[in-house]
Amino acid sequence: MQALKKANPNILVIGDLMIDHYLWGSAERISPEAPVQVVDIAKESSVLGGAGNVVNNLISLGATVNVASVVGDDEIAKELTIMLKSIGVKTEGLITQAGRKTSKKSRVIAANQQILRYDKESKETISSDSVSKIITAIEKDLFVTDMIILSDYGKGVISDELSQAVITLAKSKKIKVIVDPKGTDYSKYRGAHMLTPNKKEASEATQIEIKDDDSLKAALLSLKEQCDLERSMITLSEDGIAIYDGAVKRFATVAQEVFDVTGAGDTVIASIAFALSAGLSIEETARFSNLAAGVVVGKVGSATVTLDEIEIYESKLHQSNSDAHIKSFEDIDRIVKHAKEQGQRVVFTNGCFDILHVGHVKYLQEAKSFGDILIVGLNSDASVRELKGPTRPVNVEDDRAYILAALDAVDYVVKFSEDTPHDLIKMIAPDVLVKGGDYEGKKVVGTEFSKVLKLVDFVDGKSTTKTIEKIQGSTC
Repeated sequence: MQALKKANPNILVIGDLMIDHYLWGSAERISPEAPVQVVDIAKESSVLGGAGNVVNNLISLGATVNVASVVGDDEIAKELTIMLKSIGVKTEGLITQAGRKTSKKSRVIAANQQILRYDKESKETISSDSVSKIITAIEKDLFVTDMIILSDYGKGVISDELSQAVITLAKSKKIKVIVDPKGTDYSKYRGAHMLTPNKKEASEATQIEIKDDDSLKAALLSLKEQCDLERSMITLSEDGIAIYDGAVKRFATVAQEVFDVTGAGDTVIASIAFALSAGLSIEETARFSNLAAGVVVGKVGSATVTLDEIEIYESKLHQSNSDAHIKSFEDIDRIVKHAKEQGQRVVFTNGCFDILHVGHVKYLQEAKSFGDILIVGLNSDASVRELKGPTRPVNVEDDRAYILAALDAVDYVVKFSEDTPHDLIKMIAPDVLVKGGDYEGKKVVGTEFSKVLKLVDFVDGKSTTKTIEKIQGSTC
């Protein structure tokens, strides 16, 4: 994840851009003119849709994005251009075609229920003149382009002519093209690096019903051969991702409460393009994409995902190694701010945790039960010596941190060298501060910065000191 945070790939998105427009209100009466609800509109909102949602996801991940598309000479096109420029997207590749309507989908929503949708758009294939103008517009910036995404929503921009022109041009510059396909005829994507169809789309395009491992492999091979792909891929919803790269490789997804799958495909292709552009292997890319999709389906509506959200999600799943859970003060500050923005309860505790035993584990499990994220402050070796004497700690701080971070109950470990974690607690301002039951009636450092103090009793007879005494008293 650290490598991805330093990445800033330059990605070109070509596809059907549109505006998703929402009218929010309440419906409390029936019209006297017709048997329909009357919606009193309270507010309006607009977001980028279609290929624009791919753009939004790339921006949120940290990419630099250029776009190319065809729009009409209308007010919607002007609005769309302003929205793209406002998030730092280069729009020199937007081509105006006379007589074309820029796509805008308006939804009327009352009491969180969509009542009506009406669309303004053109669906016919763009002209050859528009294709030539797009190629001319993108050609001059290809020397700084790391990856090209073709986002096909079936609105006529990704024509056979444009698709093949882009793929041919990209190949001459050794630039990979990844496609989110539409329809059942994938021949127009021939020569791309990879397509990202879902299971249903792949079945329809290959005429192979995907129902087991054999049919999955057959569909992957069919896609690769028919479209002359470097790799073939099929997304399998809750079953993850399958890729053929000389052999079939499956990457399982993870359990996640699904609120809305809207835009999940946009997140998948954006995360794949971002990760591959940043130098990740196809295996690392698939895992990263699974995590990104896992985050976004837990949101409502077409949504984006950030690297911080993916890191927090991965940490909660404990799919990463211990190193990924050991954080600096700066990292913890950023993680806590994001967690609180998401309404999560942050729990903090601290200690030496020298020789880990069942008492520690039960204590930390109970601490985690008080909130959503448990952060453990770990005394450095120097501070342990101050507290426990010159013979301690038995295990050095790096080892202690690594073992703690491997526990399911622990989300993050941060080492501190001061006598107390006062400054760390002040920075975190936890919702819940947890200490051992032996602090009953005593002053606890940092309580002024936390909302709640919880005291947890230790397991009788279980302590690092007793463990050491037992070891020293044993004979071989």
